Amino acid sequence: MHDELRLERPAFARRAAIALLQLGVVAGLHLTLPEPARAADAKPDECGIASIYSTLSEETASGQDTSVNDRTAAHRSLPFGTLVRDYNQENGSSVVVRITDRGPFVSGRIVDVSQIAAHELGFADLTQVCLKILSLPEKRPAASDHDTKLGENCVRA
Repeated sequence: MHDELRLERPAFARRAAIALLQLGVVAGLHLTLPEPARAADAKPDECGIASIYSTLSEETASGQDTSVNDRTAAHRSLPFGTLVRDYNQENGSSVVVRITDRGPFVSGRIVDVSQIAAHELGFADLTQVCLKILSLPEKRPAASDHDTKLGENCVRA
């Protein structure tokens, strides 16, 4: 029986050493590898005051007609076609809008949103929002002189 204990101790010690080594490797990886980025943890690109866009359907600076029922917005510098998630800091709601116009041109405001976007964000006048850019539009090749003379609505053969 005494001989059996001698055989079991080295096997137990070996298993314990392997377990400690594995634990050390896992702990080391946890400390050195960054956590995967989560959308909820992403920092906003810009925060400030949002207002409601015109109540009229009209042509925007991008040349697109807009409607109060479109989820669109105006921003001073983001490229047209950029998709942005607006987070209402006062009630936690959010909406994705597409930048189609320039503005707002009132000091302290960072974005004008359409009527439907404002409704989904839960505000009727002004609110504090943070913006997160979701995607930028693809750059289009510059139009040649020939394309410009033909006009935008012409189809090339």
